[in-house]
Order: sequence, then C-alpha cells, then structure tokens
Amino acid sequence: MNTTPPSIPEITIKSVILGVLLSMILAGANAYLGLFAGMTVSASIPAAVISMGVLSLFRRSNILENNIVQTAASAGESLAAGVIFTIPALILMGYWTEFNYWEITKIASIGGIIGVLFTIPLRRALILEAKLLYPEGIATAEVLKIGEASRSDNTGEAGKGLRLIGIAGLAGGLMKVAQQGFAMWNSAIEGARSVGGSIFGAGCDLSPALISVGYIVGRNISILIFAGGFISWIVAIPIYTLIYGYTGEPMDAAWDIWDTKIRYLGVGAMVVGGIWSLIKLFKPLLTSIQTSVRAMENMHGDKAVRREDKDISIRTVGFGLLFMLIPVFFLYLDVIHSVGIAILLSLVMMVFGFFFSAVAAYMAGVVGSSNNPISGVTIATILFSSLLLLALLGTGSIEGSAGAILIGAVVCCAAAIGGDNMQDLKTGVIVGATPWKQQIMQVVGVISAALVLGIVLDVLHTAYVIGSPVLSAPQATLMKSVAEGVFHGTLPWNMVYIGAIIGIIIIIMDVIQERKGSDFRIPVLAVAVGIYLPFSLSIPIFIGGMIAHFSDMSGAAEKAKKTGILIASGLITGEAIMGILVAVPIFITSDKDWWPAVEGFSFAGILLFIGIISWLTYKVTRDQ
Repeated sequence: MNTTPPSIPEITIKSVILGVLLSMILAGANAYLGLFAGMTVSASIPAAVISMGVLSLFRRSNILENNIVQTAASAGESLAAGVIFTIPALILMGYWTEFNYWEITKIASIGGIIGVLFTIPLRRALILEAKLLYPEGIATAEVLKIGEASRSDNTGEAGKGLRLIGIAGLAGGLMKVAQQGFAMWNSAIEGARSVGGSIFGAGCDLSPALISVGYIVGRNISILIFAGGFISWIVAIPIYTLIYGYTGEPMDAAWDIWDTKIRYLGVGAMVVGGIWSLIKLFKPLLTSIQTSVRAMENMHGDKAVRREDKDISIRTVGFGLLFMLIPVFFLYLDVIHSVGIAILLSLVMMVFGFFFSAVAAYMAGVVGSSNNPISGVTIATILFSSLLLLALLGTGSIEGSAGAILIGAVVCCAAAIGGDNMQDLKTGVIVGATPWKQQIMQVVGVISAALVLGIVLDVLHTAYVIGSPVLSAPQATLMKSVAEGVFHGTLPWNMVYIGAIIGIIIIIMDVIQERKGSDFRIPVLAVAVGIYLPFSLSIPIFIGGMIAHFSDMSGAAEKAKKTGILIASGLITGEAIMGILVAVPIFITSDKDWWPAVEGFSFAGILLFIGIISWLTYKVTRDQ
C-alpha cells in the first residue's frame, strides 16, 4: 500500500504562468547585469517574494505553489549567466554578424536541460546525505515560511516585502534612465595619475546594482574582488608602466594596458582556480554520485515512496541525456563540418558538462549560487577545447575558436543551472515540496528563459553594442580572448603564467586559512574575477560588502538582513529592467540618439548614489 501522504497543490495553472513570466523577466534582468558587471546574482528570494505578493491576491494559494514559482524563476535567471558569459563571444570574434535567435534558444535550452538532468542524481547525495548548507536555499525557505505564516496571522509580510522591492526597483530604474537614457551624468567617476613613471588609476561606477551585488555576496567575496582590482590597478599596471613606459594620457594608457595585458593575469588565475576546484572536489563528488545512484535504485524498487522523496527516475535521466546528444552533435557539426570531430566534441562536452555541473552543485552548497565559480570552470573548458581543436584543425581557424566557445557555452549553461537547481531543491526539502515536480519546473524555467534571451541580447546589442564601454561583457570578452589567443598565437602567455602563479599563491593562502579554521577564506576565483573586472566595478561591490559587514557588526535583527536582501534585489532588478527598456526604442528605430541628452547633472548623480548607499545602510543596521 502506498504510504505517500496526500499532497497540497504545487504545479497549478497560476503557479506555472507566474513562474514562466518571472523566469523570462529575471533572465532578461540578469543578462543585462552580467553583460554590464561581469557577475550575476541569485534571484530565488526576490522571485519568492514577488510570487507571494501576486498569489496572495488569489483566494487559494500555498507555500508549495510559491516554491514552484521561485524554482522556475531562478532557473531562468541562472540560465542567463550561462548564455551571456559565452555566446556574445561569437559576435565579438566576428563568427556571427548578428545574434541568431534560434541558435541562442537551442544552445541555451540544450545546456540548461542537460544541467537539470545532471543534477537530479545528486540531490540525495549532496542535500540529504552530505547535508551541505546551500545558504541561499535555506534563506529562500525562510522567506517562504514567513510569507505562509503572514497569511494566517494577517501581518501582510509578503505584501510589505513586495512593496519594498518595488520602491527599490523604482529607485534603481530612475537612476538608470537618468544616466543611460538622458545622459544626465557619467556612469562612473574615475581618474589616473603618473607618479615617477608609474600610472596609478582608480574609479567608482555610480551603479546601485553593483552596491547590491556586493551586499548579496557579502564581506569576504567583496573584499577579495576588491583585492583583485587592487592587484591589477595599484600593483600590476604601475609596475608594467614603470618597466615598459606608456604613451598618451595616463587614464587612456591605463585602460589600454589593462585591456591588452594585465587582465590576462585574471585568465591564468581563473584556469588554476577551475582546475583546483576539480581536484579538490573529485573524491567527494565521486562518493556522492555513487551513493546517490544506489539510493535512487533502491528507492524506485520500493513502491511505498514518500512524496517528498520522489525524483525523476534515473532511467529517465539516462534516456534524456542520450537524447540530448543528438542536438548537441548537430550543433557542433554546423560549425566544424566533420562528423568525427563533431562526435568527439559532443562527448567532450558531456564529460565536462557532467563534472562541472557536479562541481557547481557542490560549490553552491558551500558558498551559494551567487559565489559559484562558473566563469573559472568555463575558462578551463574553453582553454582545453581550444587546445584540442588546435591539434585537430591547425592554427588560424575561426571555426575552431567558435567550436571551443560553443562547447564552453553548453557547459556554462549546464553548470549555472546545476548550482541553482540544488539551491531550489534544498528549499524544497525544507518546505516539504515534491522533488520531481520541482525538477519539471526547472525545465520549464529553462525553456522559458531560452525563448527570450536571444531577443534580449539582440535589443541590448543594437542599443549599446555588446563589448563597448557601456556594456563591456567582461566574461564573454575573456572567453573570446582565450579561444582566439590559442588559435592565433596572440594570447599573452607570460601574463597568463604570472596569473597562474598568483592563483597558486592564493590557493596556498586559502589552505592555510582553512587549516586555521578561519571564517575568512580566500577562494581564488573571487580574486581572479576582481583582477579581470575594471576597478571601477570592484569598488562599489566592495562598498556593498562593507554594508553587509556593518549590518552583522551592529547586531541587526534577522529581519533587517532580509530587508537588505529585498532592497538589493529590487535595486538590481529595477536597474537591469530599465537598462533593457531604455534600449527598446533605440532597437525599434535604429537611432542611437533617440533619447535626448540632458547634461550637467553630474553632482546629482553622485548625491543620489550616496543617498542609496545611506538608505541601504540605515535599513540593514538599525535594530528591528
């Protein structure tokens, strides 16, 4: 007799519709953020709050419906990271002249679905057996439980949270339209000076979204990102200019040296970080996978399975992965035009996709989805794939560079989804959800986001030009540089090697911190991202991290901390959505001067930026 307890509704018409819409909206917002800042953040908490606010308008709704909505929505925003970190590289290298909507949809769907399938066997091992923390999954569950409690005691907590996100979103959006649309002030304040033949440069982007990113990732990561920027701009560039000299104005020279030389220190550090992640996690992942497969086989042999233990069957997962090999093969065949090489690339992608999805799933349990080393493992994948294709195709092949990027794109999408899915499934375990229903909604969220990301990229590229100073796409530029550098021999290997040495030193420092039992760890990929990002982006991220630190030091209540997350999420979402909306009329009219310029308000931009910092600090440090 089946002992499964009766379930309350989870996958309902309203939860599916809302999940699909939020997946699309948050995917677009995160795509903009990643192209702008080179980093993305988890949207599970804002999605949960929005869901609670909307579903509270219905007579009947419950915590599991809200969980289903945030599951689909967060899958969409995670897929955006996989897409924007890699696919714009095809435009930047000239392989594509414009964004191909159906190709983007296909790549994103394939990678995302593979990521969902790869992580299904890991749920038991990592969440139930290893009992990994999955901090964002726990936080999302707490938000859902507060919302459910507020329904019964009429406190309206969900409505308050939704209003707070709305106010923050309005503030972030208005600043974006003033700066980006009407050009009322510059996007950043920056400067450089030559001292004894060495250039020292610094700056600060006036972006509330970057403050919010820093707040969400916290003190440790924001300090390390700042440290990476310090290495680039206060150490490496001055040393380089002292030895080799420079021409032109100091600021222009600093940007040119950073762009052509110094940022490749970050490439070396990222590759070392990706390889270190694999080495460190190989044994625990292997054990976890073996445990999970045995548990799932035993579970499906027992007809009396609790609802909360039911995953999609391992047999279905296996058949699904075999089926996905077909579109993967044709994807690579279109580029390489060799059946044998396309088969080899498909197998390479599956192997890298599995290992790095598992790494991302494991790391999300330790440091959270927002801190997951997706870019590092993708760089390692592209570098290996480029070297492999170089051996097969020879030098100077744009098809080889594009093939390496496409392998990296599918792997990056799979890894991004893998880490996010485990956070969602952790939330599900806490609130009593049905795993297989969440896994279905993860696929729904992936497909929903894949359907809009091609349009978002096209709109943004038409309006801002991806790769320009306005929308620099730092991760995609990095991927392009690595792939092309291998094939054309232009990669500054000396900088890559020095970056690798820096990465090894950082790893040694982190191991020492780990043995001391210190709560301040030094993950190499966080520093590598800081080395690669412009310093003007690192500084507001650092400020946001310090606000989070001061909140902890002040002993602010848990409620204040959650308030901070909601404000930060609203600022990010508002700025990102307005960045897309500002681009729409330019996309429609093909007139880059569509928005009239209203100059001369630089001081107002700085004051508003300081005002938002002050507001966030006040809300998260006062005792509530």
